[in-house]
Amino acid sequence: MALRVTSNMMSNQVLRNLNRNLNKMSEQQNQLSTGRKINQPSDDPVGVTYALRYRSELAANDQYSRNVNTALGWLDTTDTVMSQTEDVLNRLKELTTQASNGTNPQSALDSIASELVELKKQLGDLGNTQINGKYIFNGQTYNLKPYDSNNPASFASAETDPDPVEYTVGQGVTFQINTSGNDFFGEKDGADNVFNIIDKLLIAMQSSQFGDISAEITNIDSRLNKMVSVHSETGARTNRVELMQARLSNEDLKLTELQSKTEDADIAELMIQSNVSSNIYQASLSAGAKIITPTLVDFIK
Repeated sequence: MALRVTSNMMSNQVLRNLNRNLNKMSEQQNQLSTGRKINQPSDDPVGVTYALRYRSELAANDQYSRNVNTALGWLDTTDTVMSQTEDVLNRLKELTTQASNGTNPQSALDSIASELVELKKQLGDLGNTQINGKYIFNGQTYNLKPYDSNNPASFASAETDPDPVEYTVGQGVTFQINTSGNDFFGEKDGADNVFNIIDKLLIAMQSSQFGDISAEITNIDSRLNKMVSVHSETGARTNRVELMQARLSNEDLKLTELQSKTEDADIAELMIQSNVSSNIYQASLSAGAKIITPTLVDFIK
């Protein structure tokens, strides 16, 4: 038995086809305008899961990168201060060697002592170096000044915080960036504490004790060697953080590529598809107009 096709059935079929073509064209144009092939979860439920994961990992990487940059700033500042301190210590050794000459009159020793006082103040300033308001040589109590600049006589007996300042620079990776002041400038009241050395030199120069002056050269060499060793450790930390920075940069690039493949639309291909869909929709409108147009008057004719 043949199915009777009515005008109403034809009109409904044409409208359904028109709506389907229009929805497809609208979806493609929406992707073109946003540049994304996933604009809502229903577009690609599986793709949305991956996209959210990539976004989360990129956000974490961004925070790790900020931590690495902060750590590098701290380490670079520490490296500069250590280099300047070693220069001061070399000058201290030079002056001590000069002062140990038994032919120096008291006036010459007084002149050297005056420079030593300034060197001590300079070392105190270096020990109180800050970055972003944090004292780099005072461990976790970086809000407190390790060396009281108002009382230089207390420098030798200063006890800095040995606790590490750590930054998270990767998933499960924490990294110490600080150096204790006592590790670099010398233990509290230690024989080779740089401030203690200067204090002993000043006392010896006041009474022209050339033997005591000469004895401090050994302590200066000891402290300088320890400073170079600690400085090398800081350099090694800097190298590792720079490697971590490069690794994070590579991971960020890979994650961005994966996110782009998951979320971003292929604009060139989409433009072609959109033009095709637009032509199909226009053809549907034209064909539909011919089907729906006839009326009772047309049949009477």
